[in-house]
Amino acid sequence: MVVIRPFFRTCRQLADGSYENSGHGRYVSDPRFAVAGPQYIRAFLLIQKDLLELFDYIEPADQNLSCYSYRIHELLMRTCIEVEAHCKAILLENNYVNPNRSADWWNVQDYRKLNQTHHLSSYEVRMPLWHGTQNVRKPFDAWTTERDLLPWYKAYNESKHDRHNNFPRSNFETLISAVSGLVALLSSQFIRFDFQPAVLGTEYGTPDGGFENAIGGYFHVKFPKDWSLEDRYSFDWETLSTDPHPFQALTF
Repeated sequence: MVVIRPFFRTCRQLADGSYENSGHGRYVSDPRFAVAGPQYIRAFLLIQKDLLELFDYIEPADQNLSCYSYRIHELLMRTCIEVEAHCKAILLENNYVNPNRSADWWNVQDYRKLNQTHHLSSYEVRMPLWHGTQNVRKPFDAWTTERDLLPWYKAYNESKHDRHNNFPRSNFETLISAVSGLVALLSSQFIRFDFQPAVLGTEYGTPDGGFENAIGGYFHVKFPKDWSLEDRYSFDWETLSTDPHPFQALTF
């Protein structure tokens, strides 16, 4: 059995194995799919803009992964706060309830439930302009095992709560991994739709090896191909879009 209505804020492979298939991926642009979707995209685009400006001073290269600064720390804080905002939005809009704590107190143990519903650990994100070999990230890979924490999210929390002793942990590598995590989260909801007018000449390089241009045009993303047939989407969006309730909530 396939899924005949998409879940809120959740993109998946379609029955044919693609993600968009001649326009059937347009469900992600429907205003009923996600509350304030364009605002989440705008917040990411600002982060990406500031990251690219940071590259004027720190070359995106293996040799610079351990460098740290207040600019890196500030951008890491903003990025991880945005990651948390996305996780909470997905959970809230799909009626998630934790009987032991309210939404104001949800933490990474709640957020990691999205790995099952969105296959976050299967996303790969690539930096197109990079010196060295460390330009491909699987930011949620640690969630493939039940107990592993995300190293970049752990570093964010430690440097947030005790910056004096953990300042070096908010380094360039942590920042790149965190932004890659945000790219994966965006992609797992909106595919490549950014609610922006088309602008020519803003993409960096031609993706290959199964990667595609991600939202914002800079990063490359490789979408999961490991959805089982029964968990894939199967619908005609042109027909379904006229339904008063074309979307459904996930079951956690």
